[in-house]
Amino acid sequence: MSRTLIVGLGNPGPKYEGTRHNIGFAAVDALAQRYQMTVTQSKFHGVYTTGIIGGHDVALLKPLTFMNLSGKSVAPALNFFNVTPDRLIVLHDELDVELGQMKIKEGGGHGGHNGLRDIVAKTGTREFIRLRLGIGRPEHGDVTNHVLGRFRPDETVAVDRLLDDACDAVEVVLKEGVAAAQNRFHGR
Repeated sequence: MSRTLIVGLGNPGPKYEGTRHNIGFAAVDALAQRYQMTVTQSKFHGVYTTGIIGGHDVALLKPLTFMNLSGKSVAPALNFFNVTPDRLIVLHDELDVELGQMKIKEGGGHGGHNGLRDIVAKTGTREFIRLRLGIGRPEHGDVTNHVLGRFRPDETVAVDRLLDDACDAVEVVLKEGVAAAQNRFHGR
């Protein structure tokens, strides 16, 4: 069975830890914790590990290139692990999805997300799976400050549930496919 590469997008360093933009990193950390893996091996301009999720061989990757250069990490990892685009799952923050909600998508454009834009540019394909983790849009104010801001204490329950759902959704995608995961998790 072929390996699946699961990538969480974020920005490196303590300045960005716990920010909305780094929810992809948090999702990979949640997967690693749930399935008893440690994402510490350094390669591909990032940190990674390999293991098993739901009986499937996976590699977890957190690019350390900053969000806008994520493809610089993802493209060499795809090549190294000999992963086809349909076996690439990218977990990322999504402004256009309500906080705590998740949308699962296969293929398509980058939707203005610079991390996805760079992955598409560096890999030459849009045909990968995305778990769009809802951080919501700010009611007022600057989008940049919103995505680079930390979650408020009253948002932690929704974020924790979202990370749990993301872990469950990855396992469903691996075992049953994208359509099954969409049916189970959209509108939850």
